Amino acid sequence: MVLSFKHGWDTFHYKSNPQSLKMMNELGISEGMIPVMGVLTILTGILLLFPRTFFWGNVLNALSIVLIMALALRASNVNMVILEIPFLVIPLVVIWLKYPFKN
Repeated sequence: MVLSFKHGWDTFHYKSNPQSLKMMNELGISEGMIPVMGVLTILTGILLLFPRTFFWGNVLNALSIVLIMALALRASNVNMVILEIPFLVIPLVVIWLKYPFKN
């Protein structure tokens, strides 16, 4: 959840981080889509805060990771795809554990 807010904030300040801008350009994310990605990331963090939307926040998180993996595959960046696999597993495991780890 905290990472969603941090990544969303960093996405809005991509111009001050040339490495992030370079990565987004390599993935084919246009400059107009960068704020949309930031809003979705912050929305994910907000959804994770509440029990009623916890599931959908994790689904949105997993979908955004799959999107990044698909863009990386399109850019022939297999290393990034492999790096994202554990980050894809995390929201799926958290969905399975339920909010906030009920058992």
